[in-house]
Amino acid sequence: MSAAPSFAYFGTELSLFEKARNWKHYWRNQIAHYIHGDVLEVGAGIGSNTRLLAGLSFDSWIAIEPDAALADRIDLPSARHRKQVATIKEIGGRFDTILYVDVLEHIEDDRAELLRARDRLKPGGWLIVLAPAHPFLFGPFDAAIGHHRRYTRASMRAIVPGSMKEVRLDYLDCGGLLASFANRVLLKSAHPAEWQVLFWDRVLVRTSRLMDRAFRGRVGKAVLGIWRLE
Repeated sequence: MSAAPSFAYFGTELSLFEKARNWKHYWRNQIAHYIHGDVLEVGAGIGSNTRLLAGLSFDSWIAIEPDAALADRIDLPSARHRKQVATIKEIGGRFDTILYVDVLEHIEDDRAELLRARDRLKPGGWLIVLAPAHPFLFGPFDAAIGHHRRYTRASMRAIVPGSMKEVRLDYLDCGGLLASFANRVLLKSAHPAEWQVLFWDRVLVRTSRLMDRAFRGRVGKAVLGIWRLE
């Protein structure tokens, strides 16, 4: 695992949200079809999503994480996986799928980041981004874990390189939108309690699985985008 410029992530939520199993399996099912071949996972953190997606069909998987302490906690699921202390700037080669899950909002120049991602895709490759939605929900929790922004579908679309064909751009988790709004307006918490995360995951995410279909991707606390390089 090679070294990259020194970086330390100051968020403390990774282990807490690792317990949000229903949510993770929900969005996993939304993106599974687009993951194949050689995969680059950007901002792998402690490897929760690396393990979550390990059962999908692919040839190789590189999990990159700029924080060496976090990367050291990534337990690689198989011989097809490897990890590297790096950002996409330090990565060579090309990939069939590049994945950003709760990462892009941490990157100051997100437009430049997606240009680099495009340049690392093979022709016909997939770019997948899952990020928190709606600037009006930006609150103490976002600031505490280093978010630069939350997205709308329009603001996400605006930063994706024009050479990428949009396949899907939807909001997910309409139930979680209510919980996020309550935390932003009422609780104003910089760090959700475990019971809040578990209530959202066990009750509201189940509601979202049904209601998101009814709203047809127009309501939700997260935005999911999938693009193809033509």
